[in-house]
Amino acid sequence: MIRRQSLIGASSSLGQVATVSRIAFVFPGQGSQVPGMGADLLERNPEQVRPYFETADEVLQIPLSKLCFEGDSEDLRDTSVTQPAVYLVSLVAAAVLRERGVRPSVVAGHSLGEYTALVCAGVLDWVDGLRLVRRRGLLMADVNRRTPGSMAAVIGLPADRVRGLCEEVAVAGRTVVEVANYNSAQQTVVSGAADGVAEVSRRAREDGASHVAELKVGAPFHCSLMTDVAAEFGDDLAATPFRTPAVPVVANVTASYVHSGPEARELLAKQLAAPVRWHETVGLLGREQVSAFVEAGPGRTLTNLGRSVHPTVPALPAGTARQIDKAMEKLSGSPV
Repeated sequence: MIRRQSLIGASSSLGQVATVSRIAFVFPGQGSQVPGMGADLLERNPEQVRPYFETADEVLQIPLSKLCFEGDSEDLRDTSVTQPAVYLVSLVAAAVLRERGVRPSVVAGHSLGEYTALVCAGVLDWVDGLRLVRRRGLLMADVNRRTPGSMAAVIGLPADRVRGLCEEVAVAGRTVVEVANYNSAQQTVVSGAADGVAEVSRRAREDGASHVAELKVGAPFHCSLMTDVAAEFGDDLAATPFRTPAVPVVANVTASYVHSGPEARELLAKQLAAPVRWHETVGLLGREQVSAFVEAGPGRTLTNLGRSVHPTVPALPAGTARQIDKAMEKLSGSPV
């Protein structure tokens, strides 16, 4: 039986975290996956967490829970697995936080994480979101089989310079390489054909980048290689119900608020081939006087980015049972 739990329902009797008035839940994307993710959340909260994993296995007809708990890095690198796996563990982390009384005033997600954010905001049913991210992963993996690509993070160069390098290499090498993520003032991710990304990486190092790292993803996301996929995926989005946000949610494509279900659907279609404007998103949340960023999901990429953009705003990872304990202590101002 498919269980359609809600992430915007009533919180537990533990009550709200009173000392932090405006919490932003931020949800990570692909690349944040780690072997064993979600296992401790299930062990600590079996009655609450198990239905999510059981339902996901039933809906997708793949052993997603086993891949999360027991899969190695290579198992989790397959984008058709990674996307539903990261989405599911992030949903579970958000559900545990809500059960402990932590409710977001606003939500945002990085790339894949935008789907989790939309579920948290009441725009998408979580099972519908699960089907969409599985389909999204399959389509993206197919692009990579036809046109092998990669992504790389460039650290220590201004975004304008990285964009300029992409344009120079694309013209000179007749290849595809574009900015995929504007993550912070000093971190920009490029995406495209493998040769183009390699050449931009080389030139970035020569230009003085402090670090250039290939990302552990399974396809060249957020570039024009995904244009055909975006059109095909649009049919899946059109067949899925989208509702008006019950909680404010910020979109990747615009770095501004989503106002309706149809707008959310349209922006998800564009998101596949457009850059993620995360630096602007975090900037918007900071201007809205968010009191804390809570990263609900595996890894701590968004925690680190939040601290780099707004060092005075607490940024707390919350993807494991231990991290959630620590986040609760920080948010409540007392040991839990």
